[in-house]
Amino acid sequence: MDPALTPEQDAVRRTLREALAKNCGPEQVRAAAAGPEGYDRALWQQLSEQLGLPGLALPAEYGGAGLGPVELALACEETGRALLPSPLLASSVLAATLIDLLGTDEQRAALLPGLASGERTAALVLAASPAFALGLIPVDRGDGLPDGTAAGGGRAGGIQARPAPEQPDASRTPAAPAAPQAPPAGPGADWLLYGEAEQALDGARADLLVVAAHTGGFPRSRTVLFLVQGDAPEARRSRLAAMDHTRALGRVELRDAPAVPLGDPARDAGPALARTGLLAAVAIAAEAVGAADQCLARTVEYVQVRKQFERAVGSFQAVKHRLADVYVAVETARSAVHYAAWALEQGEDEGTAVPLALAHALDALRTAAAEAIQLHGGIAITWEHDAHLYFKRAASDELLFGPPHLLRTLAAERAALFSRPRVRSGQVSRKG
Repeated sequence: MDPALTPEQDAVRRTLREALAKNCGPEQVRAAAAGPEGYDRALWQQLSEQLGLPGLALPAEYGGAGLGPVELALACEETGRALLPSPLLASSVLAATLIDLLGTDEQRAALLPGLASGERTAALVLAASPAFALGLIPVDRGDGLPDGTAAGGGRAGGIQARPAPEQPDASRTPAAPAAPQAPPAGPGADWLLYGEAEQALDGARADLLVVAAHTGGFPRSRTVLFLVQGDAPEARRSRLAAMDHTRALGRVELRDAPAVPLGDPARDAGPALARTGLLAAVAIAAEAVGAADQCLARTVEYVQVRKQFERAVGSFQAVKHRLADVYVAVETARSAVHYAAWALEQGEDEGTAVPLALAHALDALRTAAAEAIQLHGGIAITWEHDAHLYFKRAASDELLFGPPHLLRTLAAERAALFSRPRVRSGQVSRKG
């Protein structure tokens, strides 16, 4: 791995940083997150048209830039630095990657160009926690089901899929989304989805829903991904109150919602969800590194001007040591994320580098945010201070995509560090 950035990679980082510095300050972030859509649509269109941000890591044949995880990580580091509220993670990383991995040629051609241009957005709807469903933390259900089954909710609960009953009337409206949103599914390919999911990232505002649902019953239990139009009357959506307002979470209730399978419905979605989880983990880790770096920069700036005992607070040795520890945490996390992105791009990651990088980045952000609040003193106690935006992001990301100790547990299991690992109910134990 060559740690030096190419001119193209440096241009991605520099251009995006300049654009966000002008248009995405703390007050603008608050206003955009509190809006009805949860993000600034005008800014999203600007980033789409001028920088091609939504299609950065999507294939060039479908309107994307054709770049890889490294460039995506560099871009996400800048969006994380500004805490940009946007559909980038939900639409461009999670949903679009799954469409590219599992979709038919017709589905990719119909859906990906709109997502790559930013004209449309999509959201991944999971019945389970994103960390479990995307394979980022270990889970042992004790039922022998394959990885990814938890994404649809399992054999009971969650979201269940069943073939739609045959309708002899040839004039009926097909359940599949109409072109150009998605290609027709064809006769007999219609499905109905019933159930609900919490904590769907951007689930309340996306134009298209990529829904993980359980099908096959007990004999052939598996998770299949389906496409559901966001404006379908059978899909009831509402935005949830969240700790981190910059990541909009939604509740999705499906009541026999018409759907079309994403790709072959006989194919289990577990491997594609796991692959998507690795790419999402790199993006989330890069955002955490950018946010932690910004916390550190603002804190260093503040302790140089705040005075106590007629001296700048930053001149005290104890403060220097604390900030030095944060600096080391941020830089080592950045190195871990860059290596994980490179390993994923080269196909050399066996599922250990990415979860370790995410764990280290989440730890770095939590440390940087906590130190920022402490060293800003009394003015940082209130929720309205900018430091709390980063503190909330750190806490929210650990709940959605962590926690770090389970990310490290997964990496340890995949590296076979323990002879007989056992993971149940989110706890780790070892016998023998």
